[in-house]
Amino acid sequence: METILLKNHSTLIIRDSDKEDAPALVEYLYKVSAQSDFLTFGVGEIRMSVGDEEAYIEACKKASNSISIVAVFDGRIVGGLNFNGGTKPRTRHAGEFGITVLQDYWGLGIGSFLMEYLIKWAKKSNIIRKINLRVRSDNYRAIRIYTRLGFLKEGIITREFCIKGQFYDSIVMGLQID
Repeated sequence: METILLKNHSTLIIRDSDKEDAPALVEYLYKVSAQSDFLTFGVGEIRMSVGDEEAYIEACKKASNSISIVAVFDGRIVGGLNFNGGTKPRTRHAGEFGITVLQDYWGLGIGSFLMEYLIKWAKKSNIIRKINLRVRSDNYRAIRIYTRLGFLKEGIITREFCIKGQFYDSIVMGLQID
C-alpha cells in the first residue's frame, strides 16, 4: 500500500484489490466504460458479475505473476490496474496490463502512480521481466506517460479497434525489468 499526495494536495491510496472491493469495482467498470473511447471495452460491454470480480481478485492474489490494484480517493475507487503474467513456464515472466482512471480524476497523476506501483511490484517479484501494453495510436497523452516511464514502442497492430465503424491502430509497447 502507498499513500500519495496528489497535485491538488489531496491524499490517494494505491493498494492491492481485495475481494470486498468487488461490488465497487464492478460499478466502477460500468462507469469508466462510458468515459473514454480509448479503452478496449465500451458501454454495455462489461459482463462481469460481483462473483466474477471476486474470483478474478482471488486468482490474482494466488498467482505470483499477476496483480490487481486500485487507486482510492476519499474511500472511493477512482482508478484501477490489472496485470496478468503468462500461464506457461516460457511466458510467465511477461504479461500485459490494463489501466483506467475515472474522468473526474484525470490530470492528477493517478495513472502514473498506478504504473509506478506496477513497476516497483514487478521489480520486487523476481519473476516479471517484461511488462507489455497496447495503446490506441491516437492516445497521445497515454503514450507520453508510458514513454516517460521507460516503455519503448515495439510495433503496430493495424485496425485493432473498431469503434462506431471507425478503425484504429494500436501501438505495442514494452518495458524490460532487469
